[in-house]
Amino acid sequence: MSKRVFLPGDPVPWFVCRSTNNPAFHFDTAAGRYLVLSFFGSAAIPKNAGILANVCTKLRAFFNDENIAFFGISIDPADESEVRLRQMEPGIRYFWDFDGAVSALYGAVDAEGVTPGGETSYRSFTLVVDPLMRVVANIPMTDAAKHDEILAAVLAAIPAVADLPSHAPILILPNVFERSFCRRLMELYNNQGGSESGFMREQAGNTVGVMDYGFKRRKDFRFDDAAEYDELRAQVRARINRRLIPEVQKAFQFKATRIERYVVSCYEGELGGFFRAHRDNTTKGTAHRMFACTFNLNEEEFEGGDLRFPEFGRKTYRAPTGGVVVFSCSALHEALPVTKGRRYAFLPFLYDDAAAQIRAENQKFLTGEVIDKTAG
Repeated sequence: MSKRVFLPGDPVPWFVCRSTNNPAFHFDTAAGRYLVLSFFGSAAIPKNAGILANVCTKLRAFFNDENIAFFGISIDPADESEVRLRQMEPGIRYFWDFDGAVSALYGAVDAEGVTPGGETSYRSFTLVVDPLMRVVANIPMTDAAKHDEILAAVLAAIPAVADLPSHAPILILPNVFERSFCRRLMELYNNQGGSESGFMREQAGNTVGVMDYGFKRRKDFRFDDAAEYDELRAQVRARINRRLIPEVQKAFQFKATRIERYVVSCYEGELGGFFRAHRDNTTKGTAHRMFACTFNLNEEEFEGGDLRFPEFGRKTYRAPTGGVVVFSCSALHEALPVTKGRRYAFLPFLYDDAAAQIRAENQKFLTGEVIDKTAG
């Protein structure tokens, strides 16, 4: 049996697993609210079934996704095939961990996990995790009544996410681009037109592009390579090198030497343009990215569209026209829907020479394949 035990304050590991609502749920994107992870193994065990019934009845009101979400972890295929468990929206879902990988990661089974058709010894427990994915409480399931009592007390005592006194670790810097330069970039986009923009995901060890209007709605115009934009790219670099790089080094003790992506983006209010919570460096093809930059080009001309960092509360952030928000690519962040007008932005990534080597080594994992999940 694995001896790994999570104590209050410990960060919990990320994973990807099939769930009742997603064939590949990226657990790290669930950050930004309290999470209850219940490693029960099988709902065929009466004690476990009783604990889950308590979650779905007496504790049901706690699980609303906005403040707290519940995830049960099953290693028993019959829990799915015999429909012993059903997700309840909002807030109650289950992971199908039939190979035991997630349970082993968290110390509920030994490192070999679950052998198909074999017996396994399972240590059942519940973790309560904070919005930064750090343990608040570890509650054994040896005594169901005591487990339920402690879980209820913990959930009743934790403060609302909106009340947490937290500020995202970001830099907001005005006056990097002049207003006239912002207009020039916007005119470039309007003259050339934008294309629907996807995002990167890991699939079978490769980095592939995904198009999904339920996750992101944005259009981009990129001018990375064409010779006709050589001068414009040089002007962008000059402003970033002169006005932004020294401040990033001061704030984060990181000397950026490379820029990835020359892209003007548009979030259209008529489409409710948005980008759901994500991180920018979680695939092999994006692992080199160190800091993301969000330049607003027309801050006064749209409503909505602010940045939010769910791990650090519900506060939103917005750079002035010509200004930029800079943040670690590891930080979970989202662009909230634009409700009126059009939000134009310039969205590069910063990295250094060491990360450039990682980028070169990982080029082989970029397939060029695009998976289209768009609706309509």
